[in-house]
Amino acid sequence: MRLSDNSKRRLMEWEGFKAEIYKDSAGLKTIGVGHLLTQDELSLYEVELDDGSRVSFHDGLTEGQVFLLLARDVQRFEKAVTDAVTSDLAQDQFDAIVIFAFNVGISAFRGSTLLRVLNQGRLGDVPNELRKWNKAGGKVVQGLINRREKEIALWSGTL
Repeated sequence: MRLSDNSKRRLMEWEGFKAEIYKDSAGLKTIGVGHLLTQDELSLYEVELDDGSRVSFHDGLTEGQVFLLLARDVQRFEKAVTDAVTSDLAQDQFDAIVIFAFNVGISAFRGSTLLRVLNQGRLGDVPNELRKWNKAGGKVVQGLINRREKEIALWSGTL
């Protein structure tokens, strides 16, 4: 299963994106929706997009190019969810879990109670498990509360 285009657009909106190079919170050069630039990409000043094309980011990327770069980057999260989840998911449910994994990271997703609940077939408990992921640095963050509610709405098919 692949993340739907509508959910890729949501992910761009929820995560935010920058068309030009910026430094992330760790000081690493990044572009688009959290795409960490490799040494090869920095030396060539170009990235490969989901459609296989290579584009220069010397003058920044267009929104369409950011979308295609995200589509390429999100493939590893799609695979992580597909490999880890044994329950059958509807498209919106899959999308919500991929977006969650993108936000928290694959390792955190794989080690989560949320995944255990999914694999036990307790799909009705997923919203409460998502709500538990509301902290950064040990403190409750309103932005994460809002983010999880959006993921829950997507999961529930009400978004």
